[in-house]
Amino acid sequence: MTLVIDASVAVKLGVAEPGSDRARELVARGEKLIAPDLLPCEVASALWKKELRGDLGALERITALKASLDAFDELTPCKDLARAALDLAVSLRHPVYDCFYLVLAEMRTAVFVTADGRLLTRLQQGGWAGKFKAL
Repeated sequence: MTLVIDASVAVKLGVAEPGSDRARELVARGEKLIAPDLLPCEVASALWKKELRGDLGALERITALKASLDAFDELTPCKDLARAALDLAVSLRHPVYDCFYLVLAEMRTAVFVTADGRLLTRLQQGGWAGKFKAL
C-alpha cells in the first residue's frame, strides 16, 4: 500500500512527541511513503519552531530532520500538482499547502495520513471519507 504522509506526521518520525510511536509504526510496516516535494520545507519549518521554543537543540534538530525525511521513498514535484491543489484549496476553503498532499493521494490512489486536527475536520466535512487516515 502507498501512503501519502504530511508534515504533521513526518515530524513525528524525528521528534519524540504524542503520536511518534504510531508514525514510526508506519515506517516499520514497510509501506511505501510518498509526499509532495514541499515536505522538506514544512518539516524544516516545524523543527525551526521547535528549536525556537527550546524544545530541540541544534544536534537534535539535525537528527530529527534526517529521520523525518529519510523515511520517504519518493517526493513528487509540486509543479505537477499545483493546478489541482489550487482548485481543491478553493473548493475546500482550506490552505493550499495541505491540498498538495490530498491531490497526490488522489492521483496515486494512495491513503493520505495526517495528524492535523483542523485538516481532519475539513476532510470529514468535505466528502473525503475513506480517502484519509488520522494518525
